[in-house]
Amino acid sequence: MEETMVIKCGGSVLSELSPAFFKSLQEMYDQGKNIVIVHGGGPEIGQMLKRLNVSSEFVDGLRKTTEEVLEVVEMILAGKVNKQLVSLLQQHHLPSVGFSGIDARLLEAAPIDIEKLGYVGNVIRINTSFLTDLLRSRCIPVIAPIGCGRNGQRYNINADTAAGAIAQALQAEQLLFVTDVPGILENGSLVEQATVEKIEAMINSGVISGGMIPKVKAAMAALSDSLSEVMIVSGKIPFYSKGNIYGTSIRKEVGVY
Repeated sequence: MEETMVIKCGGSVLSELSPAFFKSLQEMYDQGKNIVIVHGGGPEIGQMLKRLNVSSEFVDGLRKTTEEVLEVVEMILAGKVNKQLVSLLQQHHLPSVGFSGIDARLLEAAPIDIEKLGYVGNVIRINTSFLTDLLRSRCIPVIAPIGCGRNGQRYNINADTAAGAIAQALQAEQLLFVTDVPGILENGSLVEQATVEKIEAMINSGVISGGMIPKVKAAMAALSDSLSEVMIVSGKIPFYSKGNIYGTSIRKEVGVY
């Protein structure tokens, strides 16, 4: 099968995706690359929970998910956000189909800690044949990270975690985290390559701060023996051209560059 790229779009950047972002996707697609998109939707979920007066809290960076919260999460992710993103892709002549991890039991999940986090899950199995069939038909899967347990219980899965698990299961060549900045910046300049050790030092020194910290931590967590490189790219400017990806490349150590 052709080279596979898994692209994770965070909820905070979805409303800011530029024509340049879709042009980069088009170039990838036209070159025969397989594209899989996993998306979040945190800001939209937060707004709807507030509107419906449903209380919600974060524990260790994850949204504690009660049955009531889960209904809203699924409604926003699998309903509103997923279909909006599919619609945008279709407008840019990119054939795509949107669904959640419940469809075809794509993401089988188990609870992390019911008492502490409620219905927040980790991916324990992925229906890769379902995805590869779609990719062979030159269709772009757009995935809302809701999973299901063996007993049918639905689980809210962190989009970064889901994207990493999917990238590993598909043996993807690249996992891209799309943000609202070109990558990691140091003194205003793009850091093109960074190791886990360098990133931890930049966090400790304050070079990496605020919302970039969870992004780089998710990128580092996705690294494995089968996935040696993760990139942070921008959704506002072109991130791909003539086979090159522009952003910050993150690897475990210097020797693997």
